[in-house]
Amino acid sequence: MKNLLTDIAGVRVGHAGDATLASGVTAVVFDRPAVASMDVRGGGPGIREGSLLDPVSTVEQIDAIAFSGGSAFGLEAGGGVQAWLAEQGRGFRIRDAVIPIVPGAICFDLLNGGDKEWGRFAPYRDLGYAAAAAASTSFTLGSVGAGLGATVANLKGGLGSASAATPGGVNVAALAVVNAVGSVTVGDGPWFWAAPFEIDSEYGGRGLPTSFTSDMLTMRLKGGPAITAVENTTLAVVVTDAVLTKPQARRLAMIAQTGFARAIYPVHAPLDGDVVFAAATCEKPIDPLFGLTELGMVAANVTARAIARGVYAATALPFPGALPAWQDRFG
Repeated sequence: MKNLLTDIAGVRVGHAGDATLASGVTAVVFDRPAVASMDVRGGGPGIREGSLLDPVSTVEQIDAIAFSGGSAFGLEAGGGVQAWLAEQGRGFRIRDAVIPIVPGAICFDLLNGGDKEWGRFAPYRDLGYAAAAAASTSFTLGSVGAGLGATVANLKGGLGSASAATPGGVNVAALAVVNAVGSVTVGDGPWFWAAPFEIDSEYGGRGLPTSFTSDMLTMRLKGGPAITAVENTTLAVVVTDAVLTKPQARRLAMIAQTGFARAIYPVHAPLDGDVVFAAATCEKPIDPLFGLTELGMVAANVTARAIARGVYAATALPFPGALPAWQDRFG
């Protein structure tokens, strides 16, 4: 186990980014189509193919997921991932037509100091193609891919991942792009809100403060009073090797959102676009009630850990006024 999303067999992850742009794309590619759905809790989401993932919609399975910076411009990243999959002959077949199914979501990173003067067309379609082409079972965390330009209230944000297994041996893992309006650390200190769920000091092993002061519980928002509803989001995908139906995948995504509440303060605000995708590679049968509940419990834990790891592994952007990384302040 690498403590990554790719601990689920048949899942690969690739990044592409532009340091001058200070933005990028992350592609999650499934070797075989995966049953999938999603749950949206934030007030300002930006989503591609969201309606398709509704449990009442016809298509059951997806080929990949595209996460991108760039706000609405980044929705084009899914087209790049789709183009790469089409070259591989992958997709939903309707007689002689083959259509790769690539949902996705975006985060806002247009004001992070990078050069966003890209001309007529934004670069995200090409970045999506490059991310899909680079997908493998090993990938880096922090300021990479869709997390390259991410920030939180007081620190540099980033991309994180974590994995675990239920006592019965069903695997579940999460990948998160952390660009939240709130904070993932307690007050101005080094402690992560997700500390109770940490394994093997994966984000510093600092635990929680011995007591909480009123200042620690004060709301800290990225941008302060000038914040707007389009500047933030946390994106996550939870993948399991359990056998799930599409409605069960939706329920898994809903339970996994609990991990956001364990890792971000405040969360699911009207200023955020928080969304969780859930996908199942359908290798291991589970009980539809107890088993799904247990799987959701573990999925929420790995989601919280992935969020903390994304900020822990991030590096600051090299621009004037850029937020510091956790490692710069506390590492």
